[in-house]
Amino acid sequence: MKMKIVIKLNVASDECRRKALKIASECSGVESIGFEGECSDRVVVTGDEVDAVCLTTQIRKKFRYANLISVENVEEEGGDEGGQEEEQEEETMLEKIYPPSYPICSSSSIYHLVVYDPYPNTCSIL
Repeated sequence: MKMKIVIKLNVASDECRRKALKIASECSGVESIGFEGECSDRVVVTGDEVDAVCLTTQIRKKFRYANLISVENVEEEGGDEGGQEEEQEEETMLEKIYPPSYPICSSSSIYHLVVYDPYPNTCSIL
C-alpha cells in the first residue's frame, strides 16, 4: 500500500534541504521524495510501508523541529478494480462478532482479616 507522508520542517538553506532529503532517503520503503509549500518547507515522501513516526523522529534528531502534517494512502493508477471489490468483500466477512458461549464470571470476594494484639509491647528500651 502506497503512502504519502507530509512533514513540515524549519529549513532556511539548500544545504539543510539536502540533509533532509538524505535522511528521508535512508528510510526503508521510500520511493520518491520532494519539497512543496511556499518556502519549500514541507517534505513529501511517497513509498510502500514507510513508518511515518520513525521518519519524523529521524528528521527531528537533525533539525529539532519536524511536524508530521499528514499521512495518506495513495491509490495506484491502472490497478485492477475487480481485485479491489473482492478484497472489500473479504473484509466485510471478517467483521462478524460472536457472543461468548460461556457465562462471564463475576469478580470473587476479597476477605480482610484484622488481628488485634491483646498485649501490645509499649516498652521500648534503646
